[in-house]
Amino acid sequence: MTNRVVVTGIGLVTPLGTGTDKTWNNLISGKSGISRISHFDAEAAGMACTIAGEVRDFDVNDFVNRKDARKMDTFIHYAVGAAQMALEQSGLEINEKNEDRVGVVIGSGIGGMPAIERTMRAYEKGGARKISPFFIPMTIINMVSGWVSMLTGAKGPNISPVSACATGTHAIGDAYEMIVRGDADAMFAGGSEACICELAVGGFSAARALSTRNDDPEKACRPWDIDRDGFVMGEGSGVLMLESLASAEARGANILAEIVGYGMSADAYHITTPAPEGLGGAKCMANALKRAHLNPEDVDYINAHGTSTLGGDVCETQGIQSVFGDHASKLMVSSTKSMTGHLLGATGGIEAAFSVLAIQHGIVPPTINLDKQDPKCPLDYVPHTARDVNINVAISNSFGFGGTNASLIIRKFG
Repeated sequence: MTNRVVVTGIGLVTPLGTGTDKTWNNLISGKSGISRISHFDAEAAGMACTIAGEVRDFDVNDFVNRKDARKMDTFIHYAVGAAQMALEQSGLEINEKNEDRVGVVIGSGIGGMPAIERTMRAYEKGGARKISPFFIPMTIINMVSGWVSMLTGAKGPNISPVSACATGTHAIGDAYEMIVRGDADAMFAGGSEACICELAVGGFSAARALSTRNDDPEKACRPWDIDRDGFVMGEGSGVLMLESLASAEARGANILAEIVGYGMSADAYHITTPAPEGLGGAKCMANALKRAHLNPEDVDYINAHGTSTLGGDVCETQGIQSVFGDHASKLMVSSTKSMTGHLLGATGGIEAAFSVLAIQHGIVPPTINLDKQDPKCPLDYVPHTARDVNINVAISNSFGFGGTNASLIIRKFG
């Protein structure tokens, strides 16, 4: 016998705001969170890209004391904030009776790169004595799950997956699997990222992956538009509280949605470019549908990876057409990255949350900036304006460098 897995809490820290309500309201209003980079002087540094989706209203002191905050880099700050918001909404009390049955799976694609950058500069100026004793634990990725467990008392399974831009989705999928097989009754799950720094922006710019529409930041991320020219980096965290249905019902929890499928695949093709015709992503979605025991025509909405890259958008579209056939033209597909930017390892966390909220509220978030749709991308991408519509089943896709793919299927509970 396997356990059903439901969502009982959501925590969001995004370029659209801190907190689920603020982020969601800005999202469905079509507001962009992308602006000129303020974390460092990108123009003076000679960056080709000088725009990003930065978090601007987050105060770590609302979630953790100053002494502990100094031991963490920013990606951990965002995660502990999101996790505590998810826990609060869920109403779950972690105590001696259940602490061994509550776990954490929160990952990051890059982790503490800003702290690495700062520490290297300090070392070059002052030598080894300038290296903080907290340098290693503030930068290594598994400390994001470690800190959440220490702050909440969760003593169950504790890991931090790293799979580039698929990290957050893999984290939720892995947590789902742990509950299904009975390893835990509840799991914090998601992703976190905060690497808008010179090394990361410079690295992605050197790879020619980023948009250079610097004079019009809010219009820069334009998935499936003929004039798209690359993705826009974002930062933040999205964490879900997952529970077994038995656990949630036993305590009378408010159930937001149910996770019913998880699919993975590998392109085995290229370090950055997706496989031709979106074959890897197609296999991933097909695997998730098989796991969920659903047919393609059962799906109403796809929160797409949709990064606004020339090749990636076409490949994902082809993958959707391959899996869904004639039903593909009836699907609603949108890219919320058009407003948040691409949060790398955190993107799966926030986009799974957006999928849950879309089901809960009966609203499909729009794809903004889709002014001239690419003829190679002929699907219904919900341009410009959110759509009020009943959603029973949604898919959230995340695809990462190295050809790693993950899909979640989320269903209305009932």
